[in-house]
Amino acid sequence: MPSSFGQFFLPGPTEVHPDVLATLTKAMIPHRGKAMTELLAGMQQPLQALFRTSGLPVVGTGAATAFMEMAVRSGVRHRVLSLVSGAFGKRFAAIAQACGRDVVKLEVAPGRTIEPEMLHDALIRSEVDAVTLVHSETSTGALAPLKELADVAHEFTDVMLLVDAVTSLAGSPVETDAWKLDFVLTGSQKALALPPGLALAAHSERMLERAKSVPERGGYLDLVAFAHAAENHQPTNTPAISLLYGLDAQLKRIEAAGGVEARWDRHKRMRQAVERWVEERGAKLGFGYLPDEGRRSWTISCLTVPEGQNGRDIQYALADRDWTIASGYGDLKQSTIRIGHMGDHSVERLHQLLGQLEEVVA
Repeated sequence: MPSSFGQFFLPGPTEVHPDVLATLTKAMIPHRGKAMTELLAGMQQPLQALFRTSGLPVVGTGAATAFMEMAVRSGVRHRVLSLVSGAFGKRFAAIAQACGRDVVKLEVAPGRTIEPEMLHDALIRSEVDAVTLVHSETSTGALAPLKELADVAHEFTDVMLLVDAVTSLAGSPVETDAWKLDFVLTGSQKALALPPGLALAAHSERMLERAKSVPERGGYLDLVAFAHAAENHQPTNTPAISLLYGLDAQLKRIEAAGGVEARWDRHKRMRQAVERWVEERGAKLGFGYLPDEGRRSWTISCLTVPEGQNGRDIQYALADRDWTIASGYGDLKQSTIRIGHMGDHSVERLHQLLGQLEEVVA
Protein backbone atom coordinates (compact mmCIF):
# COMPACT_ATOMS: atom_id res chain seq x y z
CA MET A 1 0.00 0.00 0.00
CA PRO A 2 1.14 3.60 -0.54
CA SER A 3 3.37 4.92 2.22
CA SER A 4 1.82 8.41 2.25
CA PHE A 5 -1.20 10.28 1.00
CA GLY A 6 -1.08 11.08 -2.69
CA GLN A 7 0.19 7.84 -4.26
CA PHE A 8 -3.13 6.04 -4.77
CA PHE A 9 -4.38 6.94 -8.28
CA LEU A 10 -6.94 4.19 -8.76
CA PRO A 11 -10.03 5.26 -10.79
CA GLY A 12 -12.13 4.51 -7.74
CA PRO A 13 -12.27 4.00 -4.93
CA THR A 14 -9.99 6.98 -4.68
CA GLU A 15 -7.82 8.03 -1.77
CA VAL A 16 -9.54 9.60 1.25
CA HIS A 17 -7.88 12.53 2.98
CA PRO A 18 -6.79 11.79 6.58
CA ASP A 19 -8.87 14.70 7.89
CA VAL A 20 -11.99 13.13 6.39
CA LEU A 21 -11.11 9.64 7.58
CA ALA A 22 -10.81 10.96 11.13
CA THR A 23 -14.46 12.04 11.13
CA LEU A 24 -15.64 8.46 10.55
CA THR A 25 -14.84 7.52 14.14
CA LYS A 26 -17.39 9.87 15.70
CA ALA A 27 -20.01 8.32 17.96
CA MET A 28 -23.32 7.03 16.62
CA ILE A 29 -26.50 9.11 16.86
CA PRO A 30 -30.17 8.10 16.66
CA HIS A 31 -31.05 7.96 13.00
CA ARG A 32 -34.51 9.44 13.71
CA GLY A 33 -33.36 11.99 16.25
CA LYS A 34 -32.65 15.70 16.26
CA ALA A 35 -28.92 15.25 15.63
CA MET A 36 -29.60 13.37 12.37
CA THR A 37 -32.09 16.02 11.22
CA GLU A 38 -29.52 18.74 11.88
CA LEU A 39 -26.79 16.78 10.10
CA LEU A 40 -28.87 16.30 6.95
CA ALA A 41 -30.26 19.84 7.04
CA GLY A 42 -26.74 21.24 7.26
CA MET A 43 -25.72 19.38 4.12
CA GLN A 44 -28.65 20.56 2.00
CA GLN A 45 -27.15 23.78 0.65
CA PRO A 46 -23.66 22.30 0.02
CA LEU A 47 -25.23 19.40 -1.88
CA GLN A 48 -27.29 21.80 -3.97
CA ALA A 49 -24.11 23.71 -4.80
CA LEU A 50 -22.34 20.44 -5.67
CA PHE A 51 -25.10 19.34 -8.07
CA ARG A 52 -25.78 22.89 -9.29
CA THR A 53 -29.47 22.60 -8.52
CA SER A 54 -32.15 24.41 -6.56
CA GLY A 55 -33.85 21.08 -5.91
CA LEU A 56 -33.23 18.79 -2.96
CA PRO A 57 -30.56 16.15 -3.69
CA VAL A 58 -31.10 12.71 -2.17
CA VAL A 59 -28.52 10.54 -0.40
CA GLY A 60 -28.79 6.82 0.22
CA THR A 61 -26.71 3.99 1.62
CA GLY A 62 -25.54 1.85 -1.27
CA ALA A 63 -23.32 1.82 -4.33
CA ALA A 64 -23.95 4.26 -7.16
CA THR A 65 -25.27 1.23 -9.05
CA ALA A 66 -28.25 1.30 -6.69
CA PHE A 67 -29.21 4.75 -7.92
CA MET A 68 -28.80 3.58 -11.51
CA GLU A 69 -31.58 1.16 -10.65
CA MET A 70 -33.53 3.96 -8.98
CA ALA A 71 -33.23 6.00 -12.18
CA VAL A 72 -34.68 3.14 -14.21
CA ARG A 73 -37.41 2.10 -11.78
CA SER A 74 -38.62 5.67 -11.26
CA GLY A 75 -37.85 7.21 -14.66
CA VAL A 76 -38.61 4.62 -17.33
CA ARG A 77 -42.19 3.67 -18.10
CA HIS A 78 -41.70 1.12 -20.87
CA ARG A 79 -38.73 1.57 -23.21
CA VAL A 80 -35.36 3.24 -22.80
CA LEU A 81 -32.57 4.21 -25.19
CA SER A 82 -29.25 3.33 -23.57
CA LEU A 83 -26.14 5.11 -24.84
CA VAL A 84 -23.23 2.68 -24.61
CA SER A 85 -19.60 3.77 -24.99
CA GLY A 86 -18.05 1.41 -22.46
CA ALA A 87 -18.62 -1.02 -19.62
CA PHE A 88 -20.74 1.27 -17.46
CA GLY A 89 -23.03 2.24 -20.31
CA LYS A 90 -23.56 -1.50 -20.74
CA ARG A 91 -24.27 -1.79 -17.01
CA PHE A 92 -26.97 0.90 -17.19
CA ALA A 93 -28.59 -0.96 -20.10
CA ALA A 94 -28.36 -4.29 -18.26
CA ILE A 95 -30.02 -2.82 -15.18
CA ALA A 96 -32.87 -1.51 -17.32
CA GLN A 97 -33.33 -4.97 -18.81
CA ALA A 98 -33.22 -6.57 -15.34
CA CYS A 99 -35.98 -4.17 -14.27
CA GLY A 100 -38.19 -5.44 -17.09
CA ARG A 101 -37.89 -2.44 -19.40
CA ASP A 102 -37.47 -2.70 -23.15
CA VAL A 103 -33.99 -1.50 -24.07
CA VAL A 104 -32.71 -0.06 -27.32
CA LYS A 105 -28.92 0.37 -27.43
CA LEU A 106 -26.92 3.00 -29.30
CA GLU A 107 -23.34 1.78 -29.10
CA VAL A 108 -19.93 3.06 -30.19
CA ALA A 109 -16.43 1.60 -29.92
CA PRO A 110 -14.56 1.89 -26.60
CA GLY A 111 -12.96 5.32 -26.29
CA ARG A 112 -15.48 6.97 -28.58
CA THR A 113 -18.55 8.93 -27.49
CA ILE A 114 -22.13 9.22 -28.70
CA GLU A 115 -22.44 12.52 -30.55
CA PRO A 116 -25.56 14.76 -30.62
CA GLU A 117 -26.50 13.97 -34.23
CA MET A 118 -26.30 10.25 -33.45
CA LEU A 119 -28.66 10.68 -30.51
CA HIS A 120 -31.06 12.74 -32.61
CA ASP A 121 -31.22 10.06 -35.31
CA ALA A 122 -31.74 7.32 -32.73
CA LEU A 123 -34.58 9.19 -30.99
CA ILE A 124 -36.34 9.74 -34.29
CA ARG A 125 -36.12 6.02 -35.09
CA SER A 126 -37.04 4.71 -31.63
CA GLU A 127 -40.12 5.36 -29.53
CA VAL A 128 -38.66 5.61 -26.03
CA ASP A 129 -39.62 7.49 -22.89
CA ALA A 130 -36.10 7.79 -21.39
CA VAL A 131 -32.40 7.92 -22.26
CA THR A 132 -29.61 6.56 -20.06
CA LEU A 133 -26.07 7.81 -20.55
CA VAL A 134 -22.72 7.77 -18.80
CA HIS A 135 -21.06 11.20 -18.70
CA SER A 136 -17.52 10.09 -17.82
CA GLU A 137 -16.99 6.45 -18.84
CA THR A 138 -14.70 4.99 -16.19
CA SER A 139 -13.65 2.06 -18.36
CA THR A 140 -12.33 4.19 -21.23
CA GLY A 141 -11.75 7.70 -19.86
CA ALA A 142 -14.11 9.15 -22.48
CA LEU A 143 -16.22 12.22 -21.61
CA ALA A 144 -19.57 12.53 -23.36
CA PRO A 145 -20.75 15.99 -24.54
CA LEU A 146 -23.46 16.07 -21.90
CA LYS A 147 -24.86 19.56 -22.48
CA GLU A 148 -25.18 19.00 -26.22
CA LEU A 149 -26.79 15.58 -25.72
CA ALA A 150 -29.21 17.11 -23.22
CA ASP A 151 -30.16 19.78 -25.77
CA VAL A 152 -31.07 17.03 -28.24
CA ALA A 153 -33.06 15.05 -25.67
CA HIS A 154 -35.08 18.17 -24.81
CA GLU A 155 -36.44 18.20 -28.36
CA PHE A 156 -38.44 15.10 -27.41
CA THR A 157 -40.75 16.28 -24.66
CA ASP A 158 -41.67 12.96 -23.04
CA VAL A 159 -38.09 11.67 -22.81
CA MET A 160 -36.38 11.61 -19.40
CA LEU A 161 -32.60 12.08 -19.37
CA LEU A 162 -30.96 9.81 -16.79
CA VAL A 163 -27.25 10.53 -16.23
CA ASP A 164 -24.52 8.48 -14.60
CA ALA A 165 -22.11 11.18 -13.38
CA VAL A 166 -20.17 8.85 -11.12
CA THR A 167 -16.71 9.97 -12.26
CA SER A 168 -17.61 13.46 -13.44
CA LEU A 169 -19.62 15.10 -10.67
CA ALA A 170 -17.35 17.13 -8.34
CA GLY A 171 -14.53 16.72 -10.88
CA SER A 172 -15.88 18.46 -13.98
CA PRO A 173 -18.88 20.65 -14.84
CA VAL A 174 -22.27 19.02 -14.34
CA GLU A 175 -25.04 21.64 -14.45
CA THR A 176 -28.18 19.85 -13.32
CA ASP A 177 -30.57 22.80 -13.58
CA ALA A 178 -28.98 24.78 -16.41
CA TRP A 179 -28.76 21.70 -18.66
CA LYS A 180 -32.21 20.44 -17.53
CA LEU A 181 -30.95 17.03 -16.48
CA ASP A 182 -33.77 14.90 -15.09
CA PHE A 183 -31.73 12.55 -12.92
CA VAL A 184 -28.01 12.80 -12.09
CA LEU A 185 -26.34 10.18 -9.89
CA THR A 186 -22.92 9.69 -8.40
CA GLY A 187 -21.13 7.68 -5.74
CA SER A 188 -19.12 8.72 -2.72
CA GLN A 189 -15.88 6.96 -3.71
CA LYS A 190 -14.94 8.87 -6.86
CA ALA A 191 -14.32 12.63 -7.27
CA LEU A 192 -15.95 13.28 -3.89
CA ALA A 193 -13.05 11.29 -2.39
CA LEU A 194 -15.00 9.50 0.32
CA PRO A 195 -15.12 5.82 1.26
CA PRO A 196 -17.50 3.71 -0.84
CA GLY A 197 -21.04 3.25 0.41
CA LEU A 198 -23.09 6.36 -0.38
CA ALA A 199 -25.13 7.06 -3.51
CA LEU A 200 -26.17 10.64 -4.25
CA ALA A 201 -28.52 12.09 -6.85
CA ALA A 202 -30.37 15.20 -7.98
CA HIS A 203 -33.64 15.12 -9.90
CA SER A 204 -35.96 17.43 -11.79
CA GLU A 205 -39.58 18.09 -10.83
CA ARG A 206 -40.78 16.33 -13.95
CA MET A 207 -38.69 13.29 -13.00
CA LEU A 208 -40.50 13.20 -9.68
CA GLU A 209 -43.85 13.46 -11.44
CA ARG A 210 -42.81 10.65 -13.78
CA ALA A 211 -41.89 8.52 -10.78
CA LYS A 212 -45.32 9.03 -9.25
CA SER A 213 -46.86 7.64 -12.43
CA VAL A 214 -44.75 4.46 -12.44
CA PRO A 215 -46.56 1.81 -10.37
CA GLU A 216 -43.70 -0.60 -9.65
CA ARG A 217 -40.84 1.57 -8.37
CA GLY A 218 -39.75 -0.92 -5.76
CA GLY A 219 -39.36 -0.26 -2.05
CA TYR A 220 -35.81 0.57 -1.05
CA LEU A 221 -35.04 2.61 -4.19
CA ASP A 222 -38.28 4.56 -4.56
CA LEU A 223 -37.43 8.12 -5.63
CA VAL A 224 -40.74 9.43 -4.29
CA ALA A 225 -39.89 8.13 -0.82
CA PHE A 226 -36.36 9.58 -1.00
CA ALA A 227 -37.69 12.98 -2.12
CA HIS A 228 -40.20 13.05 0.72
CA ALA A 229 -37.48 12.15 3.23
CA ALA A 230 -35.18 14.85 1.88
CA GLU A 231 -37.88 17.49 2.36
CA ASN A 232 -37.97 16.57 6.05
CA HIS A 233 -34.20 16.10 6.45
CA GLN A 234 -34.68 12.45 7.27
CA PRO A 235 -33.14 9.21 5.97
CA THR A 236 -35.43 6.70 4.29
CA ASN A 237 -33.89 3.82 6.24
CA THR A 238 -31.10 3.39 8.77
CA PRO A 239 -28.20 5.10 6.96
CA ALA A 240 -24.45 4.58 7.07
CA ILE A 241 -24.05 7.25 9.75
CA SER A 242 -20.26 7.27 9.72
CA LEU A 243 -20.23 7.90 5.98
CA LEU A 244 -22.63 10.81 6.43
CA TYR A 245 -20.13 12.31 8.89
CA GLY A 246 -17.48 11.98 6.19
CA LEU A 247 -19.74 13.54 3.54
CA ASP A 248 -20.48 16.49 5.81
CA ALA A 249 -16.76 17.02 6.47
CA GLN A 250 -15.86 16.78 2.78
CA LEU A 251 -18.57 19.22 1.71
CA LYS A 252 -17.15 21.71 4.20
CA ARG A 253 -13.62 21.13 2.88
CA ILE A 254 -14.81 21.73 -0.71
CA GLU A 255 -16.49 24.98 0.31
CA ALA A 256 -13.41 26.16 2.22
CA ALA A 257 -11.20 25.45 -0.83
CA GLY A 258 -13.21 27.72 -3.12
CA GLY A 259 -16.28 25.66 -3.90
CA VAL A 260 -17.01 23.15 -6.63
CA GLU A 261 -15.74 25.48 -9.40
CA ALA A 262 -12.27 25.48 -7.83
CA ARG A 263 -12.46 21.70 -7.63
CA TRP A 264 -13.36 21.54 -11.32
CA ASP A 265 -10.39 23.76 -12.13
CA ARG A 266 -7.93 21.54 -10.25
CA HIS A 267 -9.22 18.45 -12.03
CA LYS A 268 -8.97 20.21 -15.39
CA ARG A 269 -5.34 21.07 -14.65
CA MET A 270 -4.63 17.44 -13.78
CA ARG A 271 -6.12 16.28 -17.09
CA GLN A 272 -4.05 18.89 -18.91
CA ALA A 273 -0.92 17.73 -17.09
CA VAL A 274 -1.39 14.19 -18.41
CA GLU A 275 -2.10 15.52 -21.91
CA ARG A 276 1.13 17.56 -21.88
CA TRP A 277 3.09 14.59 -20.56
CA VAL A 278 1.78 12.33 -23.32
CA GLU A 279 2.56 14.95 -25.95
CA GLU A 280 6.02 15.88 -24.69
CA ARG A 281 7.36 12.67 -23.13
CA GLY A 282 4.93 9.77 -23.10
CA ALA A 283 4.53 9.59 -26.87
CA LYS A 284 8.27 9.05 -27.22
CA LEU A 285 7.88 5.97 -25.03
CA GLY A 286 4.87 4.77 -27.04
CA PHE A 287 1.97 5.99 -24.89
CA GLY A 288 -1.14 7.53 -26.42
CA TYR A 289 -4.65 8.56 -25.39
CA LEU A 290 -7.56 6.21 -26.01
CA PRO A 291 -10.22 8.99 -26.27
CA ASP A 292 -9.90 11.81 -28.77
CA GLU A 293 -8.95 15.35 -27.77
CA GLY A 294 -12.00 17.21 -26.48
CA ARG A 295 -13.62 13.98 -25.31
CA ARG A 296 -11.31 13.16 -22.41
CA SER A 297 -12.47 12.80 -18.83
CA TRP A 298 -11.15 15.35 -16.35
CA THR A 299 -10.86 12.66 -13.67
CA ILE A 300 -9.51 9.57 -15.48
CA SER A 301 -6.87 9.27 -18.17
CA CYS A 302 -6.99 6.05 -20.17
CA LEU A 303 -3.71 5.62 -22.04
CA THR A 304 -2.72 3.04 -24.62
CA VAL A 305 0.55 1.39 -23.62
CA PRO A 306 3.71 1.06 -25.74
CA GLU A 307 3.89 -1.80 -28.20
CA GLY A 308 5.17 -4.92 -26.51
CA GLN A 309 4.15 -3.69 -23.04
CA ASN A 310 1.26 -4.96 -20.91
CA GLY A 311 -1.00 -2.72 -18.85
CA ARG A 312 -1.10 -5.21 -15.98
CA ASP A 313 2.70 -5.43 -15.87
CA ILE A 314 2.97 -1.63 -15.72
CA GLN A 315 0.39 -1.55 -12.91
CA TYR A 316 2.36 -4.15 -10.93
CA ALA A 317 5.69 -2.40 -11.52
CA LEU A 318 4.29 0.84 -10.10
CA ALA A 319 2.79 -1.08 -7.17
CA ASP A 320 6.28 -2.33 -6.32
CA ARG A 321 7.19 1.35 -5.89
CA ASP A 322 4.10 2.01 -3.72
CA TRP A 323 2.20 3.84 -6.48
CA THR A 324 -1.26 2.65 -7.45
CA ILE A 325 -2.96 2.95 -10.84
CA ALA A 326 -5.27 0.58 -12.73
CA SER A 327 -4.75 -1.46 -15.83
CA GLY A 328 -7.42 -1.32 -18.51
CA TYR A 329 -10.96 -2.52 -17.98
CA GLY A 330 -12.28 -5.73 -19.52
CA ASP A 331 -11.00 -6.24 -23.07
CA LEU A 332 -8.68 -3.23 -22.61
CA LYS A 333 -6.91 -4.75 -19.60
CA GLN A 334 -3.61 -5.43 -21.36
CA SER A 335 -3.60 -2.65 -23.95
CA THR A 336 -4.28 0.33 -21.66
CA ILE A 337 -3.69 1.78 -18.22
CA ARG A 338 -6.01 4.10 -16.30
CA ILE A 339 -4.87 6.91 -14.00
CA GLY A 340 -7.55 8.16 -11.63
CA HIS A 341 -6.54 11.78 -10.97
CA MET A 342 -9.60 12.73 -8.96
CA GLY A 343 -10.68 13.70 -5.49
CA ASP A 344 -8.04 15.44 -3.38
CA HIS A 345 -5.04 14.72 -5.59
CA SER A 346 -2.77 17.54 -6.73
CA VAL A 347 -1.03 18.37 -9.99
CA GLU A 348 2.32 18.13 -8.18
CA ARG A 349 1.71 14.56 -7.01
CA LEU A 350 0.44 13.63 -10.47
CA HIS A 351 3.72 14.83 -11.99
CA GLN A 352 5.57 12.56 -9.54
CA LEU A 353 3.45 9.60 -10.62
CA LEU A 354 4.14 10.30 -14.29
CA GLY A 355 7.85 10.41 -13.52
CA GLN A 356 7.58 6.98 -11.92
CA LEU A 357 5.66 5.76 -14.95
CA GLU A 358 8.47 6.90 -17.25
CA GLU A 359 11.02 5.00 -15.20
CA VAL A 360 9.16 1.67 -15.13
CA VAL A 361 8.65 1.57 -18.92
CA ALA A 362 11.96 3.13 -20.06
